[in-house]
Amino acid sequence: MRILGIDPGIGRTGYAILEQNDKDIVLRSCGCIETKPGKPEADRLLEIKKDLVNLIKKWKPETVCVESLFFAQNVKTAMAVGQARGVVIVTAAEYSLKLVEVTPLQVKIAATGYGKADKAQVQRMIVTLLKLKKIPRPDDAADACAIAWAAIGRARYL
Repeated sequence: MRILGIDPGIGRTGYAILEQNDKDIVLRSCGCIETKPGKPEADRLLEIKKDLVNLIKKWKPETVCVESLFFAQNVKTAMAVGQARGVVIVTAAEYSLKLVEVTPLQVKIAATGYGKADKAQVQRMIVTLLKLKKIPRPDDAADACAIAWAAIGRARYL
């Protein structure tokens, strides 16, 4: 089973491909889709979609996991993240992929067993869980790894 984990954002969308074979879970790829500030919003969203399609075609995941939008103090940022999430959700539907949505709390619990874990704790546990040598960079890629990890158990039951 392959899962594409997505940490949505307009400027930087983190992604991670996890593959599970029996009990082994391996990170196949991770990184970020980056868009240029100052470009029209529609162009940035289209760029996210095109890059996402390329990832889907290359890695052929069965499932896409995206983090649910949580309360944000900055409305403009929340709107942009919501739009990027929409691109991810529509693209997953276009390719008939299972969609798993996880909350930040579910991601923290899946990675650390503790719902109030901070970002650094989650990142350190992802290194341990995926047997990595170092924390994936930038942070959005590491977050996408944790999001994909949170989907591993959930994807089978959808």
